[in-house]
This record gives sequence, structure tokens and C-alpha cells, in this order.
Amino acid sequence: MDDMKEQQRATRPGGRSARVAAQVHEAVTALINERGYGNFTIGDVATHAGVADSSIYRRWGNMEALLADVTLARLNAQSPMPDTGSIDGDLRTYAANVAREITGPDGLALVRLAVALSSDEGRGPFGALGDDRTRQMQAMLDRAAARGEQVPEALEVLDHILAPMYIRVLFGIVPLTPEYLDGLVDRLLAGK
Repeated sequence: MDDMKEQQRATRPGGRSARVAAQVHEAVTALINERGYGNFTIGDVATHAGVADSSIYRRWGNMEALLADVTLARLNAQSPMPDTGSIDGDLRTYAANVAREITGPDGLALVRLAVALSSDEGRGPFGALGDDRTRQMQAMLDRAAARGEQVPEALEVLDHILAPMYIRVLFGIVPLTPEYLDGLVDRLLAGK
């Protein structure tokens, strides 16, 4: 019975585990902003978050898994896949959500983290992150196709909408205006 109570306590949402995850995620974002990718350790994250480093190792295992989790959580929370009823509306809403996230206070850190993780040797944790995000995007595209709309491929969305926004943020070419975002979507859909 005690094991059952302990298991329920460990998995309940909003409990200590959720607080620790939130503190660690905040610490990672702050450290990337302060020091840049690759310039801090799990010990630094633990100190900044006010948790034991063993808690981080137990939950994430290593720095790459932690960074991938932070990136995925931010992307899913801030840039969910919309369902507006049309591919045009979905892509415009998605582009606006992503633009708001990557130009926000921690946006550059998020972009740098995504780029750094994607350039690591092999697929690593970012491979799973990219796969998960692609599945979500594909679900949005599949909904539109089921409505009878002509839809782009997921990689076309990446090439024509996401990549230009990320490049502009990385090189400091901002703001990402609504007109600019609409132009990205217009050019993508013009080919369909």
C-alpha cells in the first residue's frame, strides 16, 4: 500500500516533480541566455534551479536529454499546432505563434538551443525532438488533406516558413512582421 501511495505521489501533476521540472527548465533557459549553449554543466543548472544535481540526472540522464526536453516543452507550450479549419489559417497561426516564441525574451536562447542540438553528432535527443515536432505538424497537414485541401509536405513548411524565421532571429534581422509571415505562407501555398 505504501508503494502505491508513493507512486501516486510521484506522478501527480502539479506536485514536487512538476515544480522541479519547471525550475530546471527556467534555469536552463536563463543559463543559455547568460552563457550560451555548451557553457554550463548540470551542476550549474542544479545550482541555478535550487535542486540537487542527482534530481536532474535521475529525471533526464544527461545534458542533451535535458536540453531536448526544454526545447520540446517550450515549442509545444508556445507554438501548438493550430486547427483553424483551413490550411491557410493553420499555417498563418502557426507562423505567428512560432514568431512570437522565437522573438520573445528567451527566443534567441531557444533558437540557439535548437540549432546546437540539431548539429550534435548523430541524431541524439534532437532527432527524437524533431521527429515529435514533425509528427505534430504532419497531423495538422493530414487534417487539412482530410478536408480536401491541397497541402504542402512537412519539410516544405520547414524550408519555406520555419527556416527563414530562425535564420532572421539568429542573425538579428527582426522584427518578424505579420506582413513578412504572411508572405512566407503565401509563397508556400502559391506552389500548391
